[in-house]
This record gives sequence, C-alpha cells and structure tokens, in this order.
Amino acid sequence: HIISKVIGISPKNSRASTTVYDPTCGSGSLLLKVAAESEKQITLEGQEMDVTTGGLARMNMILHDFPTANILSGGSTLSAPKFLDGNNLRSYDYVVANPPFSSKTWSTGINPSNDPYQRFAWGIPPPKQGDYAFLLHIIRSMKSNGKGACILPHGVLFRGNAEAVIRKQLIKSGLLKAIIGLPANLFYGTSIPACILVLDKENAPARKGIFMIDARNGFKKDGSKSRLRDQDIHKIIDAFNNKTDISGYSRMVKFEEIADPNNDFNLNLPRYIDSSEHEDIQNIDGHLRGGIPELDVEALNTYWKVLPGIRNLLFQSAGRPGFLKLKLAIKEINTKIFTHPEFESFNKLAINVFNDLKKFCIPHLEKFKKGSVTKQLILLISENLLTQFNSTPLVKKYDLYQHLMDYWLETMKDDCYLVSGSGWKEGATPREVTKVKNTNRKLVWPKEDFDYVNGKRRFKSDLLPKSILIDKYFTTEQNNIQSLQDKLSLVELNIQEVIDENSGEDGLLDDVIEGEEDKRKITIKSIKARLKEVNKDQNFIDELNVLQECVELLEKQADIKKKLKTSLNDLNNKIQDKYPKLKEEEIKLLVIENKWMNKLSITMRSELDHVSQTLTSRIQVLAQRYETPLPKLTEEVDNHTKKVEEHLKKMGVLLN
Repeated sequence: HIISKVIGISPKNSRASTTVYDPTCGSGSLLLKVAAESEKQITLEGQEMDVTTGGLARMNMILHDFPTANILSGGSTLSAPKFLDGNNLRSYDYVVANPPFSSKTWSTGINPSNDPYQRFAWGIPPPKQGDYAFLLHIIRSMKSNGKGACILPHGVLFRGNAEAVIRKQLIKSGLLKAIIGLPANLFYGTSIPACILVLDKENAPARKGIFMIDARNGFKKDGSKSRLRDQDIHKIIDAFNNKTDISGYSRMVKFEEIADPNNDFNLNLPRYIDSSEHEDIQNIDGHLRGGIPELDVEALNTYWKVLPGIRNLLFQSAGRPGFLKLKLAIKEINTKIFTHPEFESFNKLAINVFNDLKKFCIPHLEKFKKGSVTKQLILLISENLLTQFNSTPLVKKYDLYQHLMDYWLETMKDDCYLVSGSGWKEGATPREVTKVKNTNRKLVWPKEDFDYVNGKRRFKSDLLPKSILIDKYFTTEQNNIQSLQDKLSLVELNIQEVIDENSGEDGLLDDVIEGEEDKRKITIKSIKARLKEVNKDQNFIDELNVLQECVELLEKQADIKKKLKTSLNDLNNKIQDKYPKLKEEEIKLLVIENKWMNKLSITMRSELDHVSQTLTSRIQVLAQRYETPLPKLTEEVDNHTKKVEEHLKKMGVLLN
C-alpha cells in the first residue's frame, strides 16, 4: 500500500496506456495494489522465476478483473528478461518490486561486465549480494519520466566496497527521491530491517536532496512478526506527500550533507535522523540536595504551551538555580490537573472538534444506502478526522485515526457492507443463530450472547444489537431486571455466608452440604430431608434454626429467579415485537448515533483522559525520584540501624 502511494499513481494521471512493471512479481500483489490505486484498467506486466508462483499470479489477475495482465514465468529477470523492445529492455511509467533479499545467485547466467542491456554502468554489485543488481534493472526499465519503488534490506544504505560506488552514483544522479526505513521482522522469511527506495527520473538533475523517513519504530507486534498499523502507514504517506520535517521521524536531507566527508554518501538513516528513545537522565545534584531539575520540567513544554497555569500551580523554585519543587502533595496532582480551568478548556476544545467531525460525518452516513461504495465512506470519514484534529494540541491525531480504523475493521465495516448489500431495514432484521453450543444454557443478565430468545430459537441483529434497543425503549424493564439481579446476588451471598459459617469440623450444615470444598452448595431437597430427620428435637435446636434460615433463603432465591426469568422472557418478547416495527429512519438514528458515534465518542474521551494521565504520571515520577535527597536517606538508614542495634542489645546480642 505504501509503494502504490509513494510512486504517485492516481486516477487523475492514469489511463489504459499507463504501464506498470514488476520484475519479481511473485503472486502479483504489488501490481494489483498499484492497479487499485489507479482505479483504471491500466497495463500490467510482470516476470516471476518460479513457474508455479507465476501461475498463481495469473490467476490473481483474473480474479481481480485484470485478465489482460501479462505475467511471464520461468527464468531470472536479470539473466533472461522477458519484456524487451527489440534488443533493449522495455521501459515503463511505473516499476515496483520486492526482490529476494541479498540474492547470492543473481549473476548466474549473466556476464555483468558485458551486459547487453547496459544495466551496470555505475558498477557491478558483489557476487553474493544482488540487491543493487535488481535496483539497477529497475532504473533501466523506467521511462525518462518514470517512477519506481523497491523494497530492499537496510544494508543497501550503508554497505561499502562495490555497493558504495554504485550508491554514490545513484545519489549524484538525483534519481533517488526518498528513503523510507521500515521495522525489522516485517517480512516472512527474514527478520532484518528493510527500506523502500523511491525512484523518480522526472526532474532528477534538478533534485537537491533526498527525503528520508525513519519509520522503524512504528509498528505493532503480531505473534512472532511485526506489523504496520493503519496509523503507521498513513503517517508515512502523509510525511512523504507533504515532505514534512518531523523531529525524530522525517526530514529533507540536502546532497551537500550526504556528500560531506563525515558521511561520504552513506545513507544510513540514524546519521540523519535521531529516532532513538532519549534516555531518562538522572540528575546527581538533585539526588544529593533534592529538587526537581528544571530541564525535566521544561521537557514537558508541549503541555505547558497549552496549560501554562498548571505549570505555575504545580511548581515553585527550590531555592537554587535550575531546580524546582512541588507546591502540593504528589497524590493531589491528578485531581488538580483534571479540575483546572485550563484543562477543562482544553477538553472543551477537543470535544468541540469532535462534534464538528460528527456534524460532517452524520449526513454522509445518513446518505449511505443499498448499493453505496463502502471504501469511499471510510476514506471520507478517516481523512476528515485527520484534518479536523490536525491542529488540536496534545491530541495525537494518528492514535485517534487508529482507533477509528480498528473499530472499522472490528464492527463498522461489516455494518456498512450489510447496509450496502441489503439496506438499513433488512440489514437490521435479526437472523436466527443456528449454531449454539448449549441451547439449554440459562439466561444471564446482562451478558446474553444473543439479541433475544424465542423458546430454544435464538436471534441476533448484527447491525442493531438489542442493547441499543433496550437503552432507547426499555429502560424500565432493564432497571427492573437489574434490580432483581442485584437482589439475587445478595441472597446468594447470604447463602454462601451461612454455608461458610456452618461448615467444616462439626459444622451445623455438614449433613446437607453437597459438592467439593470450593463448590459447596445446599438444596431445598437436602434441607427438607434433614428437617424430617431432626424434626423438633430440642437437642438439635441450633441446627434447626440454621436449617430454617437456609429454607427461607433458598425459597427467596427461587422466587427471585422465577421473577427474573419471567422479566427476561417478557423483555425478549418486547424486543422481538419491536424489530419489525422499526422504521428505516429510526434504524439509521440508532445505528449512527447510539452505536457508531457513541463508540467513537468514548474513544475520544479516553484519549483526553490519556493526556491528563501521561502528564500526571511523568510529574509523579520526577517528584518521587528527587523527593528524598541522599543526606536524608543516610539519616534514615542511621536511625533504623540504631533502632535495630537497640533491639538486638535488649535481646542480648552484641554486634562487633
């Protein structure tokens, strides 16, 4: 997806004659990604060495509506390229590739020093590392204004000898437009970090530098592999398209800096972008004499720009230059921040921005109907979210974007496909759930798995869950059921207390308790049987009283359970009757406002809470770190030592 974006292909600059080539196409996924970005029936060509994989690529092209794509298999692209115009390599508008990393057999069947296609004029790659061989083939296959992108191991940026010679020529040519560093362990078959080299022949001689993005720290662990999240991909693409200078992430690096003797055309990203996590420095003077270093407080400047009053509320001079101290107790920090007028204003600002997002989204969601294109909807909403929160301080827009995309994949996408395929009314109609592990499972409130139950038949509406209907139309019934559930829990707790108090050695209920020690229970049947045995014998008066108490509790439990079951069945019937009566406009309102927007609103508030918690946590760490200076610690140790020695002396133990 990144490659298809950074090469610049789009519906505006694509037509049927637009050509795209992948010299190591595998199953064809890169070609299809580029084609999807163009939204046109463009010309696709690719070569794959393995015949079986090449067949899979051809099948993929047909399945994705590109039956005219030309996929040729058998033979190495380097030694036997199949796409030629006469005696020359065919040239293309776009070339993309993910070649095998550091191929050790790239030169098999070829004499690089006498290459008929003049690919190695800048130098011959090492015999055991074919990365630059594929890159040079790509460059030769690009038209005079062509664009390309290639995934290669990170080593191509800094390895020396023959590769350093080629890299120097590549940089001087101006063809290398950008470098995107990717996380390690991203690709199957290798754990080494990779990078994307973005090539562009258009205006290459006039290019003044290389745009570099170090995205190696932006990923999520997925089992044993790393995975780029939606937010990571979007951040890369945004930084690339806007050429944004982001501290520790991206910047435009001039050729003069790259050619400087200290760098000597080495493109290793850490030379130009410091993306490492800065170590939390311990201040010796602070530990010795107390006080929070002012430098650590100033490091939170992004917060103080928005919340300057909170800084003044929390800190005062420690009595010497460069150090501060808290004005209040550590435990009061979070409350003071959260209730401060500046933080309340910040919250209000962020919520207003979210409300503006809602105002934009809701009309588009209401217009969504049967036959609408789902992909366009999420693209519209997600891009507007990034735009709305672009200048909102402290709120991390890409984190919000990720929350939206996670919810989209988890729930909203399926909902929209339901509406697109069936419409709002039919999409909300409950379906019967036929595969139920335990059809005799007791009803539990409020955690039922299904929307409502009719006998042993269970029904579920994926688009409009029953919980939303209950909150909207059946709050009285819901409160009644919750009240019964609370009463039932209390009675069951009382029963357990009676069991615990009267079990064990010579316990009054030993004759009626059933089950293992951790699952002990009593039943009406066992209690009444024991009552008949004991009858009114005064010798068992204490046991009789406990048994009678158990009878009352068990009967009360049974009565509540009966009422609870009746109430649940009554609510189920009401829900079952309500679904068919819902009008389309009602369904839209409930799904959009009470389901989708409510979820996003909860996410928004959690992000605001995170801002407060992050600031609070950092201040608490600093305060606790320097709370007790070394002399005081030494004094406390001495006091404790004296107390121990005094106790030992009283016990008759003398220390040398």
